[in-house]
Amino acid sequence: MRPQVELSLATIEERLALSNLYQLYVHDFTDFIAMELGRDGRFVYDPLPSYWTEPNRFPHFISADGQLVGFSLVKKGADFSGDSQIWDMADFFVIRGARRRGIGYSAAVQTWERFPGPWEVRVMTTNEPALQFWKRAISRFKGETTEPVLVTKADETRWIFLFDSRSPTL
Repeated sequence: MRPQVELSLATIEERLALSNLYQLYVHDFTDFIAMELGRDGRFVYDPLPSYWTEPNRFPHFISADGQLVGFSLVKKGADFSGDSQIWDMADFFVIRGARRRGIGYSAAVQTWERFPGPWEVRVMTTNEPALQFWKRAISRFKGETTEPVLVTKADETRWIFLFDSRSPTL
């Protein structure tokens, strides 16, 4: 039986829980890139404050069967492509113990349905598990194989998935 997945908007009062989850997310990224660990034992990178101050940013918790298992951070306007009208899956995370049970897919679909329109999902070239997850999830959602394009901006190269959540094909 599939878990019941819920996507809920995180409030400013819940920012500590989101910050704690973000630390786990960044820890997972250390498999792919070097990240600085501060003297307090926390990773230095933290983009979360802007989710409480900028109007086009939307932080969500992901719960499965009532248990907190991750987050979805969405913003209007994609930094990488430069398109101000596109929805950007800025960060997305499901804890390791909740993976491979359909939770990530269900949360992604709920996110895309909550923000209908054109989307950009980008993946680091070194993060093969994320690339495979997004390829499967987006293809399943769209009902057709969806391939990313390789895009370089400044000194960064990312796989980019572009699609529209309102229609079967872009």
